[in-house]
Amino acid sequence: MSTAQQQRIENVTLATMAGLECGLVANGVLVFSEAGIEFAGPAADAPETPDATVIDGQGGVVTPGLIDCHTHLVWAGSRADEFAQRLHGVSYADIAAAGGGIAATVRATRAASEDALVTAAQPRLNALMREGVTTVEIKSGYGLSLEHERKQLQAARRLGEANPVAVQTTLLAAHAIPPEFKGRGDAYIDEIVDRILPTLADEGLVDAVDAFCESVGFSPAQTERVFKAARQRELPVKLHAEQLTNQHGSALAASYQALSCDHLEYLDEDGVKAMAASGTVAVLLPGAFYFLRETKLPPLELLREHQVPIAIATDANPGTSPILSMQLMLHMAATLFRMTPEACLRGATVNAAQALGLSDRGQLVAGQRADICLWSCKEIAELSYQFGTNPLIDCWYQGVRR
Repeated sequence: MSTAQQQRIENVTLATMAGLECGLVANGVLVFSEAGIEFAGPAADAPETPDATVIDGQGGVVTPGLIDCHTHLVWAGSRADEFAQRLHGVSYADIAAAGGGIAATVRATRAASEDALVTAAQPRLNALMREGVTTVEIKSGYGLSLEHERKQLQAARRLGEANPVAVQTTLLAAHAIPPEFKGRGDAYIDEIVDRILPTLADEGLVDAVDAFCESVGFSPAQTERVFKAARQRELPVKLHAEQLTNQHGSALAASYQALSCDHLEYLDEDGVKAMAASGTVAVLLPGAFYFLRETKLPPLELLREHQVPIAIATDANPGTSPILSMQLMLHMAATLFRMTPEACLRGATVNAAQALGLSDRGQLVAGQRADICLWSCKEIAELSYQFGTNPLIDCWYQGVRR
C-alpha cells in the first residue's frame, strides 16, 4: 500500500478523546493513511473519498491505539518461586535476605545476552500488541551498571525496530543499589550521574530518565542528583513516587517539570498541587496495587479536584506486576480505583501520551498519527466492564493494519 492510499472506517462510534471525556461521535467516519489521520467526525460532515478503501466498522467503537506508558518489559529470569514462597508464608524481607527480590532479576538479567533479553521480551510485547497497544514505554533498571543498562536499552530499541509498535526507552539506573555498591548508595549515584547516564544519553538510547524515590530505594537528595544530570542532557524526567511511603518525591519531580509521577498511593495534597502546577501526569498502576494486595488507594479525589491528568499502565515487571494486559488495567482501574469508563480510556490514550511527552498520538483528530483500534463494542464502557475476551477487531499502526 502506498503512503497516499486512504482508508475510511464507517458505521462506528468514534472515541476521539478530543476535549472533555472521550469526545464521542455517533455514526462517525475516520479517514486516514500512513501519513496520518485526515478526518474524524460525523458521517454527515465527512469528505468524499472515492479512492479510499472502505471498512465497515459494524457498529463498533474506534479509539486511538492504546499506550502503555510504564513497563519494565525487558528482563530475564522468573520470580514465580518467590510468589509461591510468599503464599507459603515466607516474608519478603526473608526472600530479599536470601538474595531474592530485585537482586534476583538483576543477576538473571546481567547473565543474559542481549539476544536472550529480546527473545524473552518478545512474547510479552506480543501480548500487549494483541490487545491494541501501539506505543509502549520500556524501562531499564535490572542491569544497574553501564554495560547491563546499555544491554537492556538496546534490547528495548530492537523490539521497537522489529515490531509494529513505538517503543520509548527510559533509563531507570536508579532503581536499586547493585550488590557491588551495597551500603554505598551515594557512590552508586555518582556512577549514574558521572558515567551511566551521560554515556547512554550520548549513545542515543535514552528518551527519559526515571528513579525510585522511596524509603527502600533512593532519597529525595539522591533522586535530585539524577534529575540534575538528566537536565544537563536536556532529558525529561519521571519518578516512581509515593508508592510505599510519602517521601515528597512528587513535589521534587514537579519542580523539574517531570512528565509523570507513578504509583502515588501515599501522595498528599501538597504533592498533588505541585503536579497540577507543573502539568505532571499521575500514572496509576492498578496491577501492582492488586498484586501487592495494597489497601491504600491513590488520592483519586484530590487528583480530580486539582485536575491532574491521570494515566494508567501495566507496570509489567517480574516482581510486583507480572501482568501483560492493558485491557485488564482498564478493568482494574474501574473496579479497584472506581475510575469511570471515560477516565479509564483517557488514561490509556491521550493522558498516557502526555505521560511520555508525546503530542502526536492518543487522539483521533486530523494531523495525529494513524494509530487506531477498532473494537467490537457498542459503547466504551465495555472496554473496562469485562475481561477475558478480546474485543479488538483490527488495529492500525501508523496507518498500516497489523
